Amino acid sequence: MTMARQSARFYATGRRKTATARVFIRLGTGDVKINHRTPDDYFPREILRMHFLEPLRAVEHMGNFDMFITVKGGGDTGQAGAIRHGIARALQKYDPTLRPTLKRAGLLTRDAREKERKKYGQRGARARFQYSKR
Repeated sequence: MTMARQSARFYATGRRKTATARVFIRLGTGDVKINHRTPDDYFPREILRMHFLEPLRAVEHMGNFDMFITVKGGGDTGQAGAIRHGIARALQKYDPTLRPTLKRAGLLTRDAREKERKKYGQRGARARFQYSKR
């Protein structure tokens, strides 16, 4: 691996629901900062910490990258999904040979499911007001 690649930072954007994550990775010791906080502090639920680190686990690079992540919008699940998507895309930029592994694991696909808007004359997106015959 060349010296230029070792010191380079790789950037990618990840999205999920209404959350957007900006992910910067570079080779390092595994230091992760999410909005200037540690993952344990930012995501109190263990399942979310496992979820956003999935791309690193898939390509067997746990602890090899320092990551600086800024994420906004959505809730904690959407933000974890956005970070996961961003990390996968940044890893692909770092090493294009990782693409088949990431693609097979479904980590490069943007989850396009969004909340359906509420319709007028209804209680929700699909739910109607209760019908009263009398």
